[in-house]
Amino acid sequence: MKKPAPALPDWPYPRWVAHRGAGKLVPENTLAAFREGARYGYRMFECDAKLSADGVVFLLHDDTLDRTTDGQGIAGEQPWSSLSRRDAGGWHSRQFAGESLPTLEAVARFCRANACLLNIEIKPTPGLEEETGQVVALEAARLWADANVLPLLTSFQPQSLAGAKAAAPHLPRGLLLETLWDGWLGHAQSLGCVAIVCDEVLWGAGTMAAVHGAGLRALAYTVNEPREAVRLWALDIDGLITDRVDLFAPD
Repeated sequence: MKKPAPALPDWPYPRWVAHRGAGKLVPENTLAAFREGARYGYRMFECDAKLSADGVVFLLHDDTLDRTTDGQGIAGEQPWSSLSRRDAGGWHSRQFAGESLPTLEAVARFCRANACLLNIEIKPTPGLEEETGQVVALEAARLWADANVLPLLTSFQPQSLAGAKAAAPHLPRGLLLETLWDGWLGHAQSLGCVAIVCDEVLWGAGTMAAVHGAGLRALAYTVNEPREAVRLWALDIDGLITDRVDLFAPD
């Protein structure tokens, strides 16, 4: 007799998620980006979180400051006193010159004040994978201690998810994948993940059946084309992460 598939976990998150907080229209991973996404009606945002040299959790995608600020060098090797003075908006357009790198605490205040949810991608400086997972999870647990819906923690780095699990096991976790490496599903299960978040091109009927059959939710990044969104909804995906907050109406 065929064993029934495990029930899917409760999923309190909306189907559409704004990538880096509407981070194409405005500077990514800034409060301006979150405000823009909210202006378009988005109720959930994805962001990238890492540690300063003195342990402050702040938002930045890259290892270095060069692409999205007026600073240079590895961000995680610099103290927050220096990082907090960086211009994180002028690279995008003159309109946003002077926009600062936000702390996770500042983002939490915005999200909670505006009834928005958050997907925090743990983005460690190389060599600090487990520590970053631990500190980000502890900070998220503190900032959302009395929240009805907790943030979803995700990472490409299994060590970061292991650190998050050890520090705050009650926070939901998801494994990010850009390839389907050997043992990915079993590894996600061993980390207590509730979701798999794949590059959009990796999702097909077989992958979806495997993930849902294991009792995990399925999300895709970064979905910017209507035809691809239609394909993924037809596969019964649980959520899409997009840059195009101006194209897709959230529901």
